[in-house]
Amino acid sequence: MPFPLAVERLMLTDFRCYDHAVMETGGKTVVLSGPNGAGKTNVLEAVSLLSPGRGLRRAKLTEIVRQGSKDAKDASSGRAWAVAARVASPTGPVDLGTGLAQPGAEKRTVRIQGETAKAQAALAEHMDAQWLTPQMDRLFLDGRSARRQFLDRLVFGYDPAHAGRITAYEHAMRERARLLRDNSGDATWLAGLEDTMVTKGIAVAAARLELVDRLGLYCRAAHGPFPGAGLGIDGVVEDWLRKHPALTAEDQYRSILAASRDTDGQTGGARIGPHKSDLHVRHLGKDQAAEICSTGEQKALLISIILADARMTAAERGRVPVLLLDEVAAHLDQERREALFDDLVTLGCQAWITGTDDHLFAPLRGHAVFYAVADATVTPVPETV
Repeated sequence: MPFPLAVERLMLTDFRCYDHAVMETGGKTVVLSGPNGAGKTNVLEAVSLLSPGRGLRRAKLTEIVRQGSKDAKDASSGRAWAVAARVASPTGPVDLGTGLAQPGAEKRTVRIQGETAKAQAALAEHMDAQWLTPQMDRLFLDGRSARRQFLDRLVFGYDPAHAGRITAYEHAMRERARLLRDNSGDATWLAGLEDTMVTKGIAVAAARLELVDRLGLYCRAAHGPFPGAGLGIDGVVEDWLRKHPALTAEDQYRSILAASRDTDGQTGGARIGPHKSDLHVRHLGKDQAAEICSTGEQKALLISIILADARMTAAERGRVPVLLLDEVAAHLDQERREALFDDLVTLGCQAWITGTDDHLFAPLRGHAVFYAVADATVTPVPETV
């Protein structure tokens, strides 16, 4: 049976609106209810930072420290912010921690079982988390950048090195654009940057293609009111990889980059590459592109993809990820809301769910712990209430 990952204890220090907060969950799903602006999403963001990446808000590290704290006012003072957790994992309980060792630091520190890890990627050995936020409701309507980030976050869950490849690719692309713009640097220097773009870019595109092919198998089947979803990637590099071996695609990409230096120098960036790719989603029940579906159908498609990813993680990795669902129930009808709760219970996953009305989550009584959030204070709600 797949093991359900779960945050059993969460502690926040100088994190967003919280001076200090401790939550005990017993490994159950967590429902956080309270008015808008009370600090519910901040808790979900803290949990998201227990996995590699920039968290569900993609915030700058210096923006996370509690406003009004000494560290927020004085960059020369001690520790800025910290998140600590006890996580139930297949190998037993593990203590995870992250934060800024010093205010203004460019990288967050990660500690596992009290030892400092060399990189964030080490968190992936112990924690998987996926999330849905209200901002993602426009995923199918906004620009392709948001959809690439969504897809890359799904890839991270299976291939933590994917983030490093994207970083290396983007850095090389920026450096190449700078040299071309300034008309500086010799051909050897440019060729070296282009080689990095080629090797990293092809690897990024290949990882996305592989994930879409695998996840697509889990997405195709409808689950109750959540429709089957068809996934695809639109991109020149991906088209090469569909038709040719990776080495042939690399040679083709390398030649195009060398031939387009003049044009790229005028426009900046690069006209071809995985930074131009797009994720496409279809509502299979209606055979309709997601972007022309109704708002409710788009929300259902997003939930369908996240649940399919959880099922795939359980099947392939033997563990069920933690799901962070911010205001997920507010715009679901009763049928979809109850179906979502049933799916969470069936999966056995720990979900962290926020909402302004805790009555919407009544079907989770007995399966979840409830907390009331108000004025940056988190208070347990007895099950009898």
